[in-house]
Amino acid sequence: MNATNNEKFTITINGNQYPAFAGETVVEVANRAGINIPTLCHDPRLKPAGACRVCLVEVEGQRRMQPGCAWKVHPGMVVTTESQRIERHRTVLYSMYAADHETDDSGTPVETANANELRQLCQTVTPIPLEPVDAPRAARHGDDNPYIEFNPDLCILCARCTRYCDEVEAVNAITLSGRGSETTIATAGQRSLIDTSCELCGGCIDTCPTGALIEKKAPKNLVQLGTEKVRSTCNFCGVGCQLDLHVSNDRVVKVTSPEPGETLNDGNLCVKGRFAYDFIHHEDRITEPLIRDENGVLQPATWDEAIKATADGLLRVKERHGADSLGFISSSRCTGEENYLMQKLSRAAFGTNNIHQCAAT
Repeated sequence: MNATNNEKFTITINGNQYPAFAGETVVEVANRAGINIPTLCHDPRLKPAGACRVCLVEVEGQRRMQPGCAWKVHPGMVVTTESQRIERHRTVLYSMYAADHETDDSGTPVETANANELRQLCQTVTPIPLEPVDAPRAARHGDDNPYIEFNPDLCILCARCTRYCDEVEAVNAITLSGRGSETTIATAGQRSLIDTSCELCGGCIDTCPTGALIEKKAPKNLVQLGTEKVRSTCNFCGVGCQLDLHVSNDRVVKVTSPEPGETLNDGNLCVKGRFAYDFIHHEDRITEPLIRDENGVLQPATWDEAIKATADGLLRVKERHGADSLGFISSSRCTGEENYLMQKLSRAAFGTNNIHQCAAT
C-alpha cells in the first residue's frame, strides 16, 4: 500500500506501533522512537546509500533483509530490528570489515584521532577470527594540504566523505576511484587537495565513521587524551555557526561541529570555523583593553576605562570637526543585534549616517 505525501500512519517495530510519515525511512522512524539501528554509511544530511549493510532489518513480506537507512516505510509495515538472524548477520559483517581494517593486538579495529564507529560496533559482538585482507588501496602520498590526512587502511568505502563533498558542499573534490579491492578515495589525478576544488571545510573528516580521514593539526591520541567539550559560537562571520571546542589542559586542541540537526549549521563548518583556532592561544593575541598614555605607550585598562576613553575621543572629534567627520565600520563577525546597535550609535548618538559594514563590500 502506498502513502501520499504528508500522510501520517503507524508501523510496527519490534512488536510496538509508532507514528510515521510518507517518505520516511525505517531508520528515521526508529531514531525518533528511540530505537537504535546501527549504521556506518548513514548521515542524515545525505541521501540514503545503503552501502555498508550494517542497518539491515527484517521487513514482513520481504524474503531478504532490507537496509533500514534506505527502505521507505508504508502503512502497516512490520519491522524487526533485533533477532538471531540479524545478530548473526552483524557478527559476520563486522568480522569481515575488521579483516580488511587496521586492528590492534586484540584483533579489534584501532582507535583513531576520531572515534572509530566500526571499533565500537565490533565491541558489541564476538567477532569471528578471519584471515586479514590485504587491500591495496592507495593514499595521496605527499598531499601538502595543511589540514586533512587520509589513511586508506582505515577506509571501509562507505562513501560518506565523497557524498558529503558532492551533496552538501557541491565541490566534488574527492571521489571513489579504482575497482574491486583497489577502490579508494581519490582526487583527479591523485592531486593534492590544494590543487583541486576542495574548500578544506573538513566536512569529510566530520562524517567519516572510522577515522580514515583525520585532522593533521589535532593530537593523534585525542580520544585517549580525554578532552572537555565546550559549546561556543564561531566568531569568523555573522552566521552564528555553533561549534564544539575540545579543550585539554586549558588549550583548544580541536574544533568540531555539533551533531547534524542540533544547531543552525546542521553539523557543518567552513575552513575557518573548523581549523582557524590557532589565534586563541597566539602569543600576540590581545586579551585585555589597551589605552595609550601621554607618551603614546599602550597600557592595560579596564573595559569601563576603555569605553569612556573611546567615547571621549569621538566626542572631541565631533566638537572640533562636526558629526560627519566621524565614520563607523561594523564587522560581519558581530551578531545582527550588535550591528544594529552600531548603526544606532552612529546615527542616534553621534548624528552621522557614515556607517558601513564589511560584509557589504
